Amino acid sequence: MDMLWSGWGDPAQATPLPETVIGLLRDLLGVKPAATAPVTLDEIPVPESPLTGEALAALAGAVGDEAHVRTDAETRIRHTRGKSTPDLLRIRGGDVTDVPAAVVLPASHDDVLAVLRACAAHGLALVPFGGGTSVVGGLAPERRRPFVALDLRRMDGLLALDPVSRTATLQPGLRAPHAEALLAEHGFTLGHFPQSYEWATIGGFAAARSSGQASAGYGRFDEMVLGLTLATPEGTLEAGRVPRSAAGPDLRQLVLGSEGAFGVITSVTVRLRPLPRTRVYEGWRFASFEEGAAALRRLAQDGPRPTVLRLSDETETLIGLAQPDAIGAPDAPESAGCQAIAGYEGTAEDVAHRRELAAAVLRECGGTYVGEEPGERWAHGRYSAPYLRDALLDAGAFAETLETAAFWSRVPELYAAVREALTTTLTEAGTPPLVMCHISHVYENGASLYFTVVSAQGEDPVAHWAPVKRAAGEAILAAGGTISHHHGVGTDHRDWYVREAGPLGVEALRAVKRRLDPAGLLNPGVLLPSD
Repeated sequence: MDMLWSGWGDPAQATPLPETVIGLLRDLLGVKPAATAPVTLDEIPVPESPLTGEALAALAGAVGDEAHVRTDAETRIRHTRGKSTPDLLRIRGGDVTDVPAAVVLPASHDDVLAVLRACAAHGLALVPFGGGTSVVGGLAPERRRPFVALDLRRMDGLLALDPVSRTATLQPGLRAPHAEALLAEHGFTLGHFPQSYEWATIGGFAAARSSGQASAGYGRFDEMVLGLTLATPEGTLEAGRVPRSAAGPDLRQLVLGSEGAFGVITSVTVRLRPLPRTRVYEGWRFASFEEGAAALRRLAQDGPRPTVLRLSDETETLIGLAQPDAIGAPDAPESAGCQAIAGYEGTAEDVAHRRELAAAVLRECGGTYVGEEPGERWAHGRYSAPYLRDALLDAGAFAETLETAAFWSRVPELYAAVREALTTTLTEAGTPPLVMCHISHVYENGASLYFTVVSAQGEDPVAHWAPVKRAAGEAILAAGGTISHHHGVGTDHRDWYVREAGPLGVEALRAVKRRLDPAGLLNPGVLLPSD
């Protein structure tokens, strides 16, 4: 099943906003219905593919069948950009300036190498396409030449499983739910459950350094990767042959997070965990975000660490976004303060032990236990937020997210700086916002902050958001944060990433790019500025 071309996920799961919420948006934020309805799929004028017959034949030869090279309008529209709010607003308005010239579907590593050779021979750029869930411009390269979208959906297998070592080798086009189902047949799990879980792919997780909602227990995806294979215009790069090595710099880390700029990831070897026998999610309340953050830091640093650990600020708790499927209907009187979710997965004995010890820490830090219902409700709606974003857009509101991370000592400053930048910039533009935040991932030394912004759209919502995004990016760097904790760089964050990496770091990465992709075919302008 393909994702909705003009929104998120499965249209059957979309739910419109209640009239009460629409009324609040109108009264509090000045949200008005959109002046024009979104275009329909068949109304979008898609130009003919600019590829020559020779180029199309070369691509078809690379993947063995012309049926795996598609140039029809609908397929190309469905591979245009990703799923950020500006992406959706542009496609809903009929803007397909970033449409690929063709969509190519390889079935193997050798197919990918052959496609790269065909692209080099015909001067075509190439963008790897997994689940299409990028929210940072990772699927919209600089348009200096025609490009093809390399859809990896046919590369969706479990290649190997080693139950003794607890490892599996997976192909990049494997969607996360399918990967979990295949591993569950052998009694294992990856434990990687980001908000994009239902649609994102294994290759995308690696390419963007994804972090799942259970990262406190299972770790980030880049921590799970033990080995990978990369197809480049210059050949094949294999990285990782043992769990850890002192044999020089770790080339896996060069590929992880490279977002298709250095090559196409064609397989990933990951470590596994046994399927948990018990899962328990529960809710806690803290009087303030500061108090709750201190409690999370205690658990992250001194343990015991829950599998899931997150904290919503006062605004997010009040609005009810801590449970996206219950937006606008927080529980009274528990709606005051800040809600935390603690989740535990594992054996019954391990869960009970960690839960008891963690509860003592949370109480000592000022937390109040509010039962399992808030935690179970969060777990039930953990993938619902993107559908809520679409419903807000349908109602005429602007809704977008951004995330960052910092050391614990800088988290309060970072939180205040980003909130101030978002609030001030949007208010000065005449669209005062609702700004919400939660701590989404914790580490011994720091944490990530995930912001959600809702406001009126303005006359031109994409242009309206651009200075707000710039102000937030500047605030993040000035406060000691990273421009992206788990969404990736893309074109949206590239210029801040360049400053974060520094001139020498960028030149080192450019040298890698020139060696692996001398013609600059791969995702031009994504991650690094084009030469």
